[in-house]
Amino acid sequence: MTLALEARQLRVEVGPAHDRQAVVRDVAVVLSRGEITALVGETGSGKTMTALSLMRLLPPTATGSAAVLRVGDVDLTELSERQMSRIRGSRLSMIFQDPLAALNPVRTVGFQIAEPLKAHKQLWGRDASRRAAALLEQVGIPDPTYNLRRYPHELSGGMRQRVLIAAALSCDPEVLIADEPTTALDVTVQAQILRLIRAETERRGLAVLLVTHDLAVAASIADRIQVMYGGTTVESGATRDVLSKPNHPYTRGLLNSVPSARERVSPMRAIPGSPDGVWAITSGCRFAPRCAFAIERCSREEPPLVSVDGDHESRCWVFAPPKERPA
Repeated sequence: MTLALEARQLRVEVGPAHDRQAVVRDVAVVLSRGEITALVGETGSGKTMTALSLMRLLPPTATGSAAVLRVGDVDLTELSERQMSRIRGSRLSMIFQDPLAALNPVRTVGFQIAEPLKAHKQLWGRDASRRAAALLEQVGIPDPTYNLRRYPHELSGGMRQRVLIAAALSCDPEVLIADEPTTALDVTVQAQILRLIRAETERRGLAVLLVTHDLAVAASIADRIQVMYGGTTVESGATRDVLSKPNHPYTRGLLNSVPSARERVSPMRAIPGSPDGVWAITSGCRFAPRCAFAIERCSREEPPLVSVDGDHESRCWVFAPPKERPA
């Protein structure tokens, strides 16, 4: 697999200068072309901040840093904001969570798809319109010439999401970041959008980071899964390994919380406690207060992310202790 994006030691801090909190800590993201990696976790686990830090699009109250942040052979940490704006949309694109908020309500669909074409491909007029129509057809929107003239409020939720995907893919990026792209859609449309993302990944050789809180979505589309809790990665690996042999107690809890059609109706097995107050924990494993397997060391010292089997990694003193070095 060809490496498309590499990020190491990502860190994002938010809040006033006298009280900064790290909402993303020591996170690594490695994306290969032709693969989809799902970034999974509860709301507030740091998934979206991680995605925004890769795009260098953090809100004004946040600051980010990385030891390595690279797309292909380009070091993004060395680029000015003007240089970075040439990378966004051309080599690195993002689909935002709410298509109605992401699309300009007073501009037509055609205008908004043509914008990146003008900025990055120098396509104008009829050439841009033809390319925009072809993109709408590729993402499954019928009568593309007609729909180019429509406004976002005239489209269904699924069609608006397809427009966002068309705009994100318009300049043939190497990396696509999709932040909860199916959250507001019904199950049928959600499946269609996921199939579209998978098809475009394979057709274009994209490297995709799919941000989602839904393990079922991740299982249906992702080649790899990266589980986040409390701003850091607690488990990662190939989808089949993480789902069939979950190592970290948090991952096990997420899987146990998913209802099964094969089981008789029974109460949901929720993870004890809540993530409230996780940012106040300054030492040890941030999942320890909710973990049934926690030992004394868990509250004192944060475990490292170590291999449990090949490239399957986990961060847990109980189930993934670091191997002792030979004397």
